[in-house]
Amino acid sequence: MAVNSSMEDEYQREVLKKNTLLRLLKYLLVYKKQIIIVLAVMLVTIAVSIVNPLLIERAINIEIPNKDVKGLLTLSILAIVLNILCVIGIKIRMFMMARISNHVLLDIRNELYEHIQTLSFSFFDSRPTGKILARIIGDVNSLKDVLSDSVTKLIPDFLTVIAVIAIMVVKNWKLAMAALILLPFLIAGMCLVQNLSHRRWQIFRKKNSNITAFIHENFQGIRVVQSFTAEEESLGEFDSLLEQHRKSFCDAVRLADGYGALIELTWGIGSFLLYFIGIRILGVGNVGVGTFVAFSSYLSMFWGPIRNLSNFYNKLVTNLSAAERIFDILDTEPEVADREPVKSLPPIEGRVRFDHVSFSYSDEPDTMVLNDVSFDIAPGETIALVGPTGAGKTTIVNLISRFYNITKGRVLVDDMSVEDVSINSLRKQMGVMTQDNYLFSGTIKENIRYGRLDATDEEIVAAARAVNAHAFIMEMEDGYDTQISERGVRLSIGQRQLLAFARTMVSDPRILILDEATSSIDTHTEILVQQGIESLLAGRTSFVIAHRLSTIKNADRIFVIDDGRIVEAGNHGELMEKKGAYYQLYEAQFKNIA
Repeated sequence: MAVNSSMEDEYQREVLKKNTLLRLLKYLLVYKKQIIIVLAVMLVTIAVSIVNPLLIERAINIEIPNKDVKGLLTLSILAIVLNILCVIGIKIRMFMMARISNHVLLDIRNELYEHIQTLSFSFFDSRPTGKILARIIGDVNSLKDVLSDSVTKLIPDFLTVIAVIAIMVVKNWKLAMAALILLPFLIAGMCLVQNLSHRRWQIFRKKNSNITAFIHENFQGIRVVQSFTAEEESLGEFDSLLEQHRKSFCDAVRLADGYGALIELTWGIGSFLLYFIGIRILGVGNVGVGTFVAFSSYLSMFWGPIRNLSNFYNKLVTNLSAAERIFDILDTEPEVADREPVKSLPPIEGRVRFDHVSFSYSDEPDTMVLNDVSFDIAPGETIALVGPTGAGKTTIVNLISRFYNITKGRVLVDDMSVEDVSINSLRKQMGVMTQDNYLFSGTIKENIRYGRLDATDEEIVAAARAVNAHAFIMEMEDGYDTQISERGVRLSIGQRQLLAFARTMVSDPRILILDEATSSIDTHTEILVQQGIESLLAGRTSFVIAHRLSTIKNADRIFVIDDGRIVEAGNHGELMEKKGAYYQLYEAQFKNIA
């Protein structure tokens, strides 16, 4: 299976930027009523900003020459009122868009998290957890300014530019052309560099993801790092990733910073042309001073939004790569999904049948992990799976739970193919426990209840008693309300296993899967757990994977798995008499113990 490490850049599908922008727009349109209000407020603020130069023009050209104090006072009061309203409108606009953009980010993050939960094991097997976190947290956060500015800056600045151009052309088209002659060159320059800039920001996002993945992986394994005094080596790898991150950022920013210089240069030349031509025109008395002052104000009003639009465009190019990474995951289809039409699996008795099942991972289709495996398990039967590491034992139980799709053949539960029933209804009737069951931060009670969220406190205690976990829980400071940290690091390995076992017990599964469930438990604890296992196995179809063969002597049948096939099958006594593969495994294990 192809696996991406924290030191490698992720593969990402190339998509059209237009499609990415349209998808982002759909999230905004969910709040179209609020956006309409924002747009209405913006129209008022734009109108005020456009009217201001006209008020100045009238004051200079009419009121002041005529010494009309009353008219001048009226204009002043009108200007003050309008600008106060403008300031209030801007504050309302900013507040509403902040709320809208935050809601959109929550919507995207929820959708992303919900979708990731549906993805198959192969998705998680092929990439570090840190890289998934980078997309859920970092990449989503990067969209905040883009979403907000798309309404609060893009639309009003665009409308302002259009309105200003129209007024300038109407007032004096020659001056307008002189001031705006360099605009096409500016647009051409921006288009020229945007592709290169976008690619560089894509690289930066990947390097940022690598760092997040490395930090997450190293801190998860900090005990190993410190145990082997590998801090210096770890720091060296981190420094290397930081250098790649720094270089990718500088490459991206170096090109992006060119936008600002290009804007300022174009603005300066345009202003010079305006004043040069304006002076000549004023010299011959064709235009009033007020008109020329108003025209200069409009020119500033034009280049200000142009600069804002350029900054927005730069920000868009910067963060569009984040949106692409988000949509890349949202477009990833789960390999294991319900088929339509799907039906719910009714309460089962627990019969399991493999009908000529073969399996290979999707990215390694030529390497068969299971090869033509067939068996029929009666309800309530306990099956032990033994064999060398990598033989295919865990794959068998993973296919029963449909964590992967079958390559060939059928897996049937109560004579119903697992591919024909909903995944949720199938897994709800199964209990899975591994040697590394994860404990979440929270109370002991909450961790046990995770097996069945509607379990009562009495059922939780009963489950803990069944696996002999109740005694050590009650010895803790707060009993079942004792807080434990992520992964239960302050608990012993045996205690963590007992809690995980209680969690499985409370789910009351019809099919029970124990994958090396007692491998990390000491002999004393194992005796206690075995007593709980016996009561748990009663009346349930069970699959037990164990390297410690002494724990599966009482299994109804033992399957010896090797190279993806069942090479032997029978109970302990039958296989020992046969003196085949199982006998050799058993004798070798106890010889090593002796």
